[in-house]
Amino acid sequence: MAKHSQNDDRPRVTRSPGAVERTSERASVAPRTPARRTGRLALQLAGLAAVTACAFVTVVAPNIGASSATASFSGEFDEGSVGVQNLEVSASAATALVRDGYTVKDPPPPPPPVIVAAPSPVEKSTSSDSGCPDPNAAVADPATAQAVALELAAARGWTGAQYDALIALWSRESGWRVNALNASSCAYGIPQALPGSKMASAGADWLTNPATQITWGLNYIQGRYGDPASALAHSDANHWY
Repeated sequence: MAKHSQNDDRPRVTRSPGAVERTSERASVAPRTPARRTGRLALQLAGLAAVTACAFVTVVAPNIGASSATASFSGEFDEGSVGVQNLEVSASAATALVRDGYTVKDPPPPPPPVIVAAPSPVEKSTSSDSGCPDPNAAVADPATAQAVALELAAARGWTGAQYDALIALWSRESGWRVNALNASSCAYGIPQALPGSKMASAGADWLTNPATQITWGLNYIQGRYGDPASALAHSDANHWY
């Protein structure tokens, strides 16, 4: 009886059902000991230290842990136009270019012009001829001409060695061609009369007739050298007769 009376004397508190449950739960939890309190305090201090360290890293070195920055261009390009670009080079980066020295020489004077003297004109006989005879006016026949010369020389007594000398002389001069022409001097015919028109004294057909030319030639040799052998000797020594 005394026990129940004691309980009835305590003040009673009215609580909701949920409160009763929490009370029951709290009642079931073991009372806190000094060791548990010390552990929770250590955990709180460790958390505070971690937060403080993160704040320090963020403030002092904000780039730590961040990805490397990339270059970017914050301008505008105007398509269709070309702007002026200026390049500045500092004195320390400039490269010095050195080239060898040189001298300028005047070009050599041109060589003096070569003056070629005109060949002296060949002396021509003053005759009625205005030019050289036309070699196409006659047809050469050396064998016939030599046969004619054999008869005309024999009539003068020039046979044997004299005739042979005549053959050698006119072979050298004209080859016994009735139309032989020396273009530089206009000498013409078998005896190479200079000028050819001189043979007109032996006949008007001197341009084409071998007999007329041979007659004139024999007269020239006899009057100037005496005979064909003497004329040949002069030609051998002087290359003309």
